[in-house]
Amino acid sequence: MFFNFLAQANENVQPTFFEQWGSIIMIVVLLVVMYFFMIRPQKKQEKQIMDMRNNLQVGDEITTIGGIIGKIISIKDETVLIESSGDKTKIRLLKSAIKVVDVKAEDCE
Repeated sequence: MFFNFLAQANENVQPTFFEQWGSIIMIVVLLVVMYFFMIRPQKKQEKQIMDMRNNLQVGDEITTIGGIIGKIISIKDETVLIESSGDKTKIRLLKSAIKVVDVKAEDCE
């Protein structure tokens, strides 16, 4: 009997806007926050890395992902030839293996 009374009392009450759309709004807000704090910075960092790899020049001193340090002596499409150590050891690497440019060629001159 008590539950029937509650059901009859709630029949005439219209749900509010937030009750109807609240969960959808919260999911959209969560997705927007995730975009600005996770996805957007990652895309920006990837763009900076691609720009760095596309602007490599002969004479740049680089460090690879594996920790090899050397000086670029030749650049082809997707590979670079570096000279490492005092013995002038030459190593061919993919551009994607380059982590950072330590010293630009124009800074050495």
